[in-house]
Amino acid sequence: MFNMNRNKLRSYSEPSRRVVNPEPSRRVVNPERTCPECNRRSRRGSATPAILIITTSFIIIIYGLLFILGLQMEFSNRQTASERALHIAEAGVNYYKWHLSHAPGDFKDGTGGPGPYNHEYKDPQGSVIGGYSLTIDEPTGGSSIVTIHSTGWVKEYPNITRTIKAQYGIPSLAEFSFLSNASAWYGVGSVVNGRVHSNNGIRMDGTNTSIVSSYQSTYMCGSETGCHPPEEKPGVWGIGGDQALWQFPYSYVDLDSISLDFTSMKQSAIDNGLYLGSSDALGYHILFLGDGTYRVNKIEATDKLRGYAVPGQGLGEFGKGGCRNNYMLITNESYVGTYNIIETPILFAEDDLWVEGEVKGRITVAAVRFPITSSSAVIWIPNSITYSSQDGSDVLGLVAENDIYFTRDVPDYFQVDAIMIAQQGTILRHGYFNWCGGTDWAVKEKLTINGSIITYFKSYWNFGSGPESGFRVREINFDTNALYAPPPYFPSTGEYRFISWTEE
Repeated sequence: MFNMNRNKLRSYSEPSRRVVNPEPSRRVVNPERTCPECNRRSRRGSATPAILIITTSFIIIIYGLLFILGLQMEFSNRQTASERALHIAEAGVNYYKWHLSHAPGDFKDGTGGPGPYNHEYKDPQGSVIGGYSLTIDEPTGGSSIVTIHSTGWVKEYPNITRTIKAQYGIPSLAEFSFLSNASAWYGVGSVVNGRVHSNNGIRMDGTNTSIVSSYQSTYMCGSETGCHPPEEKPGVWGIGGDQALWQFPYSYVDLDSISLDFTSMKQSAIDNGLYLGSSDALGYHILFLGDGTYRVNKIEATDKLRGYAVPGQGLGEFGKGGCRNNYMLITNESYVGTYNIIETPILFAEDDLWVEGEVKGRITVAAVRFPITSSSAVIWIPNSITYSSQDGSDVLGLVAENDIYFTRDVPDYFQVDAIMIAQQGTILRHGYFNWCGGTDWAVKEKLTINGSIITYFKSYWNFGSGPESGFRVREINFDTNALYAPPPYFPSTGEYRFISWTEE
């Protein structure tokens, strides 16, 4: 019973449970112990991308640096080529300056044809390292200024060019404020603005602001420069200054050679200006009208005035000097024509001239008779000559074979704007003394000259203290505008001289 009950109890009890792991049991295995080769492969695989990135970055940086270095080297080479091109362009300018010194009238590089003119540029070993191209602007309008355009380049970089524009010119006599073949004396209180030169001696007791030069190392000073009795003096001497600007002996300025320009000036007037032959009367009256034109009259009759001039200074009858009759007053004239200055920049007359008025434009007026050795012509100035403006656009050159005279009846305030040359004479106003037909018109208030005075003999216009005849005040001003822009066809002297340099 008891057993049955125990069996029953077993039959009614839950079956015994056995815990079974449905998943197989796992053992943790170290892969390094089981597959060392796999581990090594795994580590190599994970390092490769980093190495590729680093390598790529390094290559990019290296190539970038090389590229920048290449750019820097190219830039440096191009800069060097540009500098060398400039030097080669300068060599081109120097070459043509040399060419002009040997062939002053050749502006076509010896070819006879138009430019540009190309030249190779070689190193000292004879290898071509570049070249230059020249374009020449020849002088125009009677100027002596030639303009040289030179473009240079190097062989390695022919597209890198530098261009220089340089100007050279033969100095005109307009560079002088005073130029004379005779001795000169500048008194105390006088101020000389502009260059002064004499082929003889100079006594400078005034103030000079530019070069004062004499051809003489010493000269015999006479009464003309205040030495009584005559004595030997330095080429330039006196109590004035700036004495640092005194230069002697200095180069000779050949005023006689100006006569060589007369023939070419005449031809230029025939070709490009106005040529007036002999008037078969007493000369021509040139009146500038202030509007760019001038009127020409033929002088049919004149009246005389007596006046004194120093004997022996000039050609023919005028050179005899002393107290003489001078036929200066126009009493009858007839109309010839009216002309434009721009169309006739040079007027050449084989007769005496009377010139006055207001100049608007650039012109040279010459009075010259041929043959030079046995003839003479003079210019009379009966009234003021002024420019319409003082900016350099207006300029007048007056060239007389013999003398240039200021008449007795000039205005009380008398002004002459001109570059004046008395090639074989002087520039003067006669002395109107009581013992030589003196009058109340002998003394004037002021003389103003804006320009240059270029004479063979000493110029003068005052006599005695006060003065007895002449101008109470004298003012002479150098025309700086005419230094490099002289009147058309104006006489020049010397060789080509540097004027300006610019890079284009």
